[in-house]
Amino acid sequence: MFKERLMTALILAPLALAAVFLLPLLPFSILMGLLVLVGGWEWSNLALQRRTHRWLYVASLALLLFATHSMLAFLEVPILVAALVFWWFALSRVGRYPQTKGIEQTLTKIIIGYLVLIPAWVAMVGMKSHPQGNLLIFMLFLLVWGADIGAYFAGKRFGRNKLIPKVSPGKTREGVLGGLSVCVLVAIGFAISAKLSAGATLALLLLALVTGMVSVLGDLFESMFKRERGIKDSGRILPGHGGILDRIDSLTAAAPIFLLGQYWIQIF
Repeated sequence: MFKERLMTALILAPLALAAVFLLPLLPFSILMGLLVLVGGWEWSNLALQRRTHRWLYVASLALLLFATHSMLAFLEVPILVAALVFWWFALSRVGRYPQTKGIEQTLTKIIIGYLVLIPAWVAMVGMKSHPQGNLLIFMLFLLVWGADIGAYFAGKRFGRNKLIPKVSPGKTREGVLGGLSVCVLVAIGFAISAKLSAGATLALLLLALVTGMVSVLGDLFESMFKRERGIKDSGRILPGHGGILDRIDSLTAAAPIFLLGQYWIQIF
């Protein structure tokens, strides 16, 4: 399993970076939209049973993305703020599980899918539109990947205390601390390369830690719904990783918060 995960990651990471650095804004937006739609198809399996209803869900998601794109200049910040509120709500759900099990019915799960996926697309396109957009997305990727890789190896080596075993039995507090340590190193590396002041470096460190923690929340949030649905992976498209949603769950949570934080602290 680890070898499959590693090989898939070694293929996906260069492709993701190539998309960031080589694609202009419109093709990048379309590519992100396609990934969101695949994620929407996988999310629909958590809420809907009939295949026809799942296709209708994906179609509705596509329409919402198109409508959002046409008014992105006006909707970007409100959507990012809504994402912040939503992920605070998600934290309360994850932290209280399994007491919250079964609370989210079909309609609620459908709406949650929109709130997970659309702000993530808005954030990725918003970053790409930024004058330092490629740098921002590159940093976001390093933070999310670093939090994941650091948590994996720290958890394997030092993991003793389970984080939220009812949601994700494999995650440990030590693993999360290891992942956040990598986020700190990433932020320090960017601060040094950009020759940031002490105040800006401190702000970037805070943003990196928050982004790392929210990325963990995104992973746990999807795991909660998969556990309730009785499935291990959201799909089978990626060997060793499962579905697209399994690969981008951390990113869906981290991207809106990271961009909103960047707008607040104005480092880049």
